[in-house]
Amino acid sequence: MPRSDRLFQILQILRDGALHTAQDLADQTGVSTRTLYRDMDTLAASGIPVKGTRGTGYRLDRVITLPPLTLTPVELEVLNLGLAITAELADPDLKAAANTLADKLDAAQPETAVAESERWKFGASPFGDAAHGFAQMPTLRAAIKARQKLRITYTSNDGAVTSRTIRPLHIEYWHRIWTLTAWCELRSAHRLFRLDLITTAQALPELFSDEAGKTLADYNP
Repeated sequence: MPRSDRLFQILQILRDGALHTAQDLADQTGVSTRTLYRDMDTLAASGIPVKGTRGTGYRLDRVITLPPLTLTPVELEVLNLGLAITAELADPDLKAAANTLADKLDAAQPETAVAESERWKFGASPFGDAAHGFAQMPTLRAAIKARQKLRITYTSNDGAVTSRTIRPLHIEYWHRIWTLTAWCELRSAHRLFRLDLITTAQALPELFSDEAGKTLADYNP
């Protein structure tokens, strides 16, 4: 398994907010505890708010505070998205401004807080291609709102390219990775798709309604 995929798997495990021991995380990802410690150091260095130490366990902290402001997760999503888009531009002045803005945000936070902006600094992030999925967001969001099926081209972890018809259910970001939760008709199961691995997304002239076992409420990661 590529390291970036393993790091993403660790984030998926930690998303429940519970405390997970290093041994448990190592067992679930199929690596040694020594490798797991290095992975956790990488995630922390990239700005992802992982709390914990070796010997006690790890959890993901989702509390974000900017005095005198308290940001909601959606507001933080907008802020991070703007920084990420700007960091992808070719204009050196805008890229430099994005970095200085991130530094100002860092300085405004309490010392105990982990800077959300850090995760969008591509030099330190293990997920450098995450912004590639931004182009698909308008189509995905519109389809979720209209409850419209999509035809996507997707590259799986092993490099295989497949064309799938899906029922898009929910978009969210999990610490530098944007994901789409959907019902996949190819696999007849719920699937979590990384937006940076979706090459194309086409709206189909077919709407869907809730069916038992295929809704977002039925999804158990």
